[in-house]
Amino acid sequence: QVQLVESGGGLVQAGGSLRLSCAASGSIFRINAMGWYRQAPGKQRELVAAIPRGGSTNYADSVKGRFTISRDNAKNSVYLQMNSLKPEDTAVYYCNADITTAQAIRYSKNYWGQGTQVTVSA
Repeated sequence: QVQLVESGGGLVQAGGSLRLSCAASGSIFRINAMGWYRQAPGKQRELVAAIPRGGSTNYADSVKGRFTISRDNAKNSVYLQMNSLKPEDTAVYYCNADITTAQAIRYSKNYWGQGTQVTVSA
């Protein structure tokens, strides 16, 4: 019943910006850590940025200083502001969240969004 839906991907020229959004819906009791991952063609999925429930953030070295992750607990949402985009940022970006549902509050599950394509042209 829990679903993560990403939006905001698209085609942008190098140096441009995009803002990705991910909204969780369903019978949510609590969202713990949230993060953004990406997978480029021929490569493994990698962590881009993560934000625990307490608000601290961490980033992959390749995006540090250019990307900013944030969350709005009241809206069950996480965002990724991407500035100074480079062609090597081209990938499918996935939202990830560890969520406790209202039906089973004694444990949590890991959920993934469907992914959104980000393409950066030179």
